Amino acid sequence: MLDLKNPTTQRAAMEAFFFGYQAFTAKADEMLARRGLSRVHQRIVFFIAHHPGVSVKELLTLLGVSKQALNTPLRQLIEMNLVRSVAPETDKRKRLLELTADGVAFEKNLRREQVKLLQRVFAQAGETAVDGWLAINQALGQSRQP
Repeated sequence: MLDLKNPTTQRAAMEAFFFGYQAFTAKADEMLARRGLSRVHQRIVFFIAHHPGVSVKELLTLLGVSKQALNTPLRQLIEMNLVRSVAPETDKRKRLLELTADGVAFEKNLRREQVKLLQRVFAQAGETAVDGWLAINQALGQSRQP
């Protein structure tokens, strides 16, 4: 177990996390930049893809952002015809979000590059390391502020 009371070990652990995240996002960042988009756009598309029909309110909770923070990037994705906002028949005040066909293809392309990287590094690290990595990331996700 790492001794996180040691400043050198702290820095090493944090650098590994930062550089790992940088590698994980690099290819997607390039793909997003070509469209004038950023990581926040990818997060929106990712969660809509995995929660089709999610309401704006539910998406705010999933992303852990304010309505103001979501407004501009979501509007951009809608204007680019990657996301569609639909009012259900039962409640016209509510807005449900889904990806368009272009949005589905875009999200798959972003995810494909990241999955390729994970497959390569998971194969190098081995099952025990991958299980530990998943446990750490799940614990980090569960510790986030609501």
